[in-house]
Amino acid sequence: MKNKFNSVPLGILITFIFTFSAQLFAAESDYPKNYYDMIAIFLILIIVVGFIAMIYFEGRKELQREAKESLFARFRQFVTRSTPIEKEAEVMLDHDYDGIKELDNRIPPWFSWLFYVTIIFSVWYMIHYHVLGTGKLQAEEYEAEVQLAELKRAELIRSGAFINEETVTLLTEAADLQTGKAVYDANCVACHGQYGEGLVGPNLTDEYWIHGGGIKNVFKVTKYGVPAKGMIAWQSQLSPTQMQEVSSYIISLYGTNPPNPKAPEGEKWVAEAGE
Repeated sequence: MKNKFNSVPLGILITFIFTFSAQLFAAESDYPKNYYDMIAIFLILIIVVGFIAMIYFEGRKELQREAKESLFARFRQFVTRSTPIEKEAEVMLDHDYDGIKELDNRIPPWFSWLFYVTIIFSVWYMIHYHVLGTGKLQAEEYEAEVQLAELKRAELIRSGAFINEETVTLLTEAADLQTGKAVYDANCVACHGQYGEGLVGPNLTDEYWIHGGGIKNVFKVTKYGVPAKGMIAWQSQLSPTQMQEVSSYIISLYGTNPPNPKAPEGEKWVAEAGE
């Protein structure tokens, strides 16, 4: 027995299954939000599978030939109640449009079942969302998503994910500067001195800068280093927040007049608005 195979419905079915599977089991997905959503998805999946099953084999003539020996063909006949080709004359109307004739076929049972399912679903939807209030309405889901996004944004800000040489700002709070001093003492003293007076590296307390002053320039140098002069890039060892804190602390050293300061190097830095 040879069946005519149609790959298009099967492809639609596979795409549908993989799409919903990826959504249901994604590691960061919060969908479905409850068992009601899972039931709804399961019902939709049954409907889609059933519909695709009905069009899985092409050709009514071939199905009619297999009616006596194919369980699937009998199932299709049960759910569609289609009129056999040899009996089409009994349901043919008198209408004739350029040789195209119309059949008075009954509505397929599967279509009626689908209609009944939509009625049942509408009743469940009304009770679930508007009577019992066990489901979130669209506005409530939006507000919940906004709150979640704000929490994630705040977490990213705390982690320093948004801090770079273009967005960095100068910190002036004593706690931030104290943290920056701790980073400086642990990593910068060997080259710039305990008070920023300069040793191998330049003096950080005067108004002369080799690579430009201001928080953005200092942060950039801290982040990427100056390999040609022996200063390493600290981006692999310090977080963006730590680099912001130590850069702010370095700028706070201006004018402190430490003992034995190193001679000025670079050019005099004149800050512009926002620097």
